[in-house]
Amino acid sequence: MKKETIYLIIALIAVVGVIGYIQSISSERGYKDLIDQPAQIGSDRQIINPEKEGKYPKAPELRGIAGYLNVEDITIAQQQGKVVLIDFWTYSCINCIRTLPHLTEWDRKYREKGFVIIGVHTPEFNFEKEYDNVQAAMEKYNIEYSVVQDNDYLTWRAYQNRYWPRKYLIDHEGYIRYDHIGEGAYDETEKMIQQLLEEAGQEADEELSEIEDKTPILRRTPELYAGHQFALPRGQNVGNEEGLQPEQIIDYTLPEAIKDDIIYLEGRWRSGGDELAAKSNGLVVLDYIASDVNIVADGSQEIEVFLDDRYITEEQAGADVQFDNMRAYIVVDEPRLYNVISGDYGRDILKLKVNEGFSFNAFTFG
Repeated sequence: MKKETIYLIIALIAVVGVIGYIQSISSERGYKDLIDQPAQIGSDRQIINPEKEGKYPKAPELRGIAGYLNVEDITIAQQQGKVVLIDFWTYSCINCIRTLPHLTEWDRKYREKGFVIIGVHTPEFNFEKEYDNVQAAMEKYNIEYSVVQDNDYLTWRAYQNRYWPRKYLIDHEGYIRYDHIGEGAYDETEKMIQQLLEEAGQEADEELSEIEDKTPILRRTPELYAGHQFALPRGQNVGNEEGLQPEQIIDYTLPEAIKDDIIYLEGRWRSGGDELAAKSNGLVVLDYIASDVNIVADGSQEIEVFLDDRYITEEQAGADVQFDNMRAYIVVDEPRLYNVISGDYGRDILKLKVNEGFSFNAFTFG
């Protein structure tokens, strides 16, 4: 055999070896090739399953965690051999709140079988970054599983997420096997939990949980934001002629007629990035269609609640409404979501009478 032929064969072998090496590195990267900020997977999580590799992405590690609740420290790498549910949520989001009874029930049923829930609390509004606020919400909703604070959205970006809530199921070898955006699909999700537990060697053929699915199915007013940084990019604005004027204090007057599904103001209000803040006594008026109305608010005061110019009745009142004879009011004493209306589905005009110091971030509906 000629020397040239031998050199060519050696060169080809070397090229094939380099290609194989590059492919092996690429294979171990998991999600890294799919995102701008690659996840750092713990070395003890580097199980390579040829049947799954390339079909399912490896789960990115938690990143940039600002606080830990119900746990001193937690990583995905530590969960070797367990099934993990990552739940992106934020505590004032009504869509997230409606999922929590399902999560807490799954935690109760499957924890002893090697099932771990990690709630990744990624805040929408500034007050949701506060540790004590998140902790209070967890106590309110009986959350006993681990929660981490993703205040800088680093874990959110690692998972390429854009939604509250969103759930990712990770199998015992660290592969993302399922994800679901938004509410609903609870039976489907629980069946997948059971399947992944059985793959991990656990018996999990239990009856599905009987928690009511409260995902709204009727047309309703869309979520309405108050802060100019949230509202204006979404094509939302207050209905007053003056409109939202970023970082300005404006004296608003109500027009003679109001349109559906738009917030109207009366009084002096300051337009902040994520909230509207009352600088005098005033009104918030909204013609909505829904069964439930919620407001994300703060302000340390009582706000009075009217429907069609009359105090709301007990039949239509939300869980946070109190009564003093005929007077209906809500005590706003911490930044959170308050349930204002919970009654018959239909279109009504809601009026909130507020005092200086009140602020609100959004209306949500059910």
